[in-house]
Amino acid sequence: MEYRLFGQVTRALMDASALDENEIAKRMDALDWNRRLWSTLASDCADEQNSLPGPLRASMISLSLWVNKHTSAVMRREETIEPLIEINRIIMQGLASQQQAA
Repeated sequence: MEYRLFGQVTRALMDASALDENEIAKRMDALDWNRRLWSTLASDCADEQNSLPGPLRASMISLSLWVNKHTSAVMRREETIEPLIEINRIIMQGLASQQQAA
């Protein structure tokens, strides 16, 4: 389920990156969706009931903070979307290998 959600959000980011920078609403929708995904992950990882190892939870929270900061910079046209896409792809690769191991 997580892999599929990351795939959908990442596809939206890829589509947004191909748009003209003046198509602000569509770009903002994709960026906001990605930010909300990462915010939800951070909230889940901050929950003491979360069964992931502590260092992994901390890393996910740190990544979420970076995603939030970078997203703001993209919205201000100071950065590009591509690093957000790359982070999501890396997470998807981890999720895929975790599923294969299970």
